[in-house]
Formats: sequence, C-alpha cells, structure tokens
Amino acid sequence: MENKQQQKKKLNLEGLKKTYRLYRYVKPYRWQFLLGLLFLFISSSTSLLFPKLMGDLVNSGNQGTLLENINKTGLLLVAVLLVQALASFVRINIFTRVTQKTLAALRQATYGHLARLPMKFFAERRVGELNSRISADISLLQETLTTTLAEFIRQFIIVVGGISVLVWMTPKLTLFMLLILPPIVIVSMIFGRFIRRFSKKVQAEVADSNVIVEETLQGIYNVKAFGNEYYEMERYKEKTNLVAKTGIKSGTYQGYFSSFLILGLFGTLVAVIYKGALMMNAGQLAVGELFSFIVYTGFIGGSITGLAEVYSRVQKGIGATENLLEILDEPTEDILPIDISTIEKPITGNIKFDNVSFHYPSRPDIEVLKGVDFEVEPGWQVALVGPSGSGKSTIVSLLLHLYDPTSGSIRFDNRDIFDIPVSELRNQMAVVPQDVYLFGGTIRENIRYGQPSASEEAIIEAAKQANAWEFIQQFPGKLDTIVGERGIQLSGGQRQRIAIARALLKNPRLLILDEATSALDSESEKLVQEALDTLMKGRTSIIIAHRLSTVRNSDLILVIEAGKVIESGTHESLLKNDKGLYKTLSELQFAS
Repeated sequence: MENKQQQKKKLNLEGLKKTYRLYRYVKPYRWQFLLGLLFLFISSSTSLLFPKLMGDLVNSGNQGTLLENINKTGLLLVAVLLVQALASFVRINIFTRVTQKTLAALRQATYGHLARLPMKFFAERRVGELNSRISADISLLQETLTTTLAEFIRQFIIVVGGISVLVWMTPKLTLFMLLILPPIVIVSMIFGRFIRRFSKKVQAEVADSNVIVEETLQGIYNVKAFGNEYYEMERYKEKTNLVAKTGIKSGTYQGYFSSFLILGLFGTLVAVIYKGALMMNAGQLAVGELFSFIVYTGFIGGSITGLAEVYSRVQKGIGATENLLEILDEPTEDILPIDISTIEKPITGNIKFDNVSFHYPSRPDIEVLKGVDFEVEPGWQVALVGPSGSGKSTIVSLLLHLYDPTSGSIRFDNRDIFDIPVSELRNQMAVVPQDVYLFGGTIRENIRYGQPSASEEAIIEAAKQANAWEFIQQFPGKLDTIVGERGIQLSGGQRQRIAIARALLKNPRLLILDEATSALDSESEKLVQEALDTLMKGRTSIIIAHRLSTVRNSDLILVIEAGKVIESGTHESLLKNDKGLYKTLSELQFAS
C-alpha cells in the first residue's frame, strides 16, 4: 500500500490555508524567494521568445533577407538563450538556498516539538511513522519548494503565454489547434492516471515482498528452528509472481498509452501542419510563422501534459504538510532547559500518593490503578512487588509525571505534582531500567548523558563507583569505545553498570530502579548490586522488584495486585501475615 506520507490531498482552499501556515518558516527568506520568482518569470518569459525568433530566422532565410538581418536575428536568439540560461541558474540557486534553510528550520521545529510531546502521544504512534514525518514528508516538501512549485509556475506561464502569442500571431490556425489538441491531452491525462495506479500497485507489491525478506532475515533463528525455509521460499515466490503478473499488465497498458500518444500527438501535429500548408498555399501564412506555430504547439502540449504530473506532486506536498501540521498541533509538555543547581525548592524525597486512580488514555475502560495510597519518607528504600500487570510500572510513570493521574493527588514535599515544573521534577530523578537503552556512540557519551556538562574527572569517578571503570579500561578505546546500536557491543552486566554510572553522574534526589539485576548472571549481579548500593545511599529509592531477595532490607514494601496496594510494611512484618500475598510469593521464591 502507498505510504501515508505519499497520500495526496485534494487541492482546495482549506488545504492551501493549512499549507500557508508553513510560510512562517519561509518568512525570514521571503525577499530571496521573491527574487527567485522574478528570475523564474524572466526565464519562462524568454523561453516564449524562442519559437517566435526561430520563425523569424526561417523567414529571413526564405525571403532572401540581407545577411546582416539574418545575423541580427541569430544574435538575438543567442542573447535570449544566454538570458534564459543565466536566469534559470540564478533561480535554481536562490530556490535551493531558501529551501534548504527553510527545511532545516522546519526539521528543527518538528523534532523539537516531538521531543516535548507527552508519553501518551508516543504510546499511540509507531516510531517508523514519526520518523517518516521528519524524513519522507519533509523531503516531499523539499521537492515541492525546490522544483515542483517552480515547474508549476513555469508551465502555467508557457501555456497561457504561448496560447496568447498564437492567438496574436495566427488566430485562425490557433482555433483549429485548440479544437484538436485539448481532447487528446485530456484523454492522455486520464489514461496517465490509470497507468500510475498500476505502477503504484507494482511498487506496493514489491514492498510487500521486501517485507517477507526483512522479516525472514530478522527472524532467521525461528525460521531455522522450525524448519520453515521452504515455507518462506514459497511465500516469497507467490508474492514475486504476483509482482510479475501486475508488472506485465502494467506494461501492456503502457504500450497502449504510448501508441495512443504517438497517434494522438503526432496526428495533431500532422493535422496542424496540413492546415498550415493549406494556409501557406492560400498566402495566409508564412513558412516561418508555421514553424513558430509548430514549436509553440509542442511547448504548450508538453506543458499541459506536464501540469498533470506537477499537480499530482503539489497534492502530495499538501498531504505531507497536513501530516506535519497534525504533529505540530499536538499539545506539548512545558519542557524548559534546567540547571539543577538553580532549583529554588529541590525535592527531599518525601512522596505521597493520595487515593490515586489511573487509566491509560488509549484504554479508558481499563483502570490500571484503583485508589492507591502510600507515603514515603526522605531517604527511604521503597520496594514495589506483585504480579506482572499489577500496576508497578504505572506508579513509576506517574512519579515521573509521564502521565497525569485520573483522580487523586501525588505530592512531593507536600507540593502537588502539578505545581512542580515537569523539567524541574525529572531533572531531580534518575532511572536504571531492567532493559538498559544505550545510545550508539561512545561509553563517555552514554555516561555523560546523565549530566551533559560533566567533566572528564566526574565521568571517571562515576564509572569507578558503578564498578564499570575496570572493564572500561580493558577496551583499547577506553571511554571512547563505541558501544554499538542499543549497546550491542557490551554484555548485559556492562550495560547495567554504564546505566548506573549515568545515574550516579546525575546525582538524583529520587532514584527509580526497575529490577536492574534480574537478567544478569551471578557474577555480574554481584558487581551491579554493589554499584546499586552505592547509588542508593542517601537518596529516596523506588525499586520495582521481582526477586524478593533484593528488597529484604527495604524501609517499605508495597504489595500491588490488580492496581491496588493490598499490603505494606517491612519484610519482617509482611511475613507475619500468613494469608498475605507477600508471604506466598516469598515461600514460592525461596523454596525454589
């Protein structure tokens, strides 16, 4: 199927109004753009002089005109060509500069807007779709601003100007041409759209076959493990045969189309020349005028046919604009650059959930949290335990203010979460997840992500405290070692320790740990746990725990089930409840 970014929108007033909103990105360069339009008008207008002067040159030679006049006409033609060439160069140069600067500003604005959108937006969108907005849609706009718009104006000038010149030169022959050419052009445009639909169908089917290849190669382990090589080969064979079948049909229709164009356009040309010859025989037309008329007719016919394709590209450009504007119209979070040292009222780590309920915006019928109540004192280690899907990660998301509670209140140091700027709150927190995401750059860049302005000494100290410095030194590049996409060059334990170093560098007031040791071997777990113990000292820590052995020393354990806090207390106090979920989970884990 055709990608969403290539969908065409109807060219109407509403669409043009929406497109005009992008004018603010062009506005700083509007005078350069207008200058480019001026040179576009000059190059298009001078091209209309070319057929007339060519006809005059033919007449000059045919009528035995003085050599001086022939040379004069020839030199005038050369001058027109030079002016046209120079104007085209300047126009393209200006449009390219304006377009590149405009699109850079648009890309920056779109990316900046995306970065400030709330999590609920990303929960409902696919990454590939969003990436296409910054790449494919803006590339479409680049084509529209650089070539399509100029081509549309140029061809419009040629059609209107060319017909006007012909009416002035030879009104009788022009009327004859206008009775024949437009029907052929209209049929060509309709037939052309029909052919393009087939071409798009071929492209869509090729894309589907490429999906099979991509999925097979990405999941080659499963293909081999299930012995499904021939099944995948058969799937691919079926799809490529369909591509070939559609391609053959498309080629047949293209053959019909080419034959029609040859008959229609060349037939029109023959008819015009025949009519012109009759007029020449009657003394109503000079040979040079007929020559000019034929060239003008070719110009006009080509431009009318080209306008259909340009119109199609303009529609795509409007579609891309509307797709971008959909994102730019989304409300953003109030994100501001924050220097943590300048925060007037830093949080101490006191947290209170008061009857908090929540459902995700995309699933309003499923209540994830139901009247959650608890309070955390500064410096406490608080563990969230319970079955998968009970709401533990949702509590963390609400603490980070990634979502707003449906009802109830969340307070930090007796301040409502809505009274604390989002940037200020998140800059005082750090998260060490179970599935660590590392950027594809160097180890230094990944650690420094916790504090972009950190010094080299601070980075090394954080790495040492996270038990990461020893393995970092073993790499030839040390801190300059490239970790690869998502940190693929490092082991799970190494990635965890890099994430801990990142969090240590940030020196957060509130630390969130999402079972950071659950997927590690015993040796890595020991090193990571030591680093975590260092990280948790002196700060409030919220720990999502699946292994209860890691939270025995917590100051508060909250047992979550079906979105409710069903038990709370210390490890020892919870074990005293013989019918409690915590004791059941403990017995199951420690017995095994």
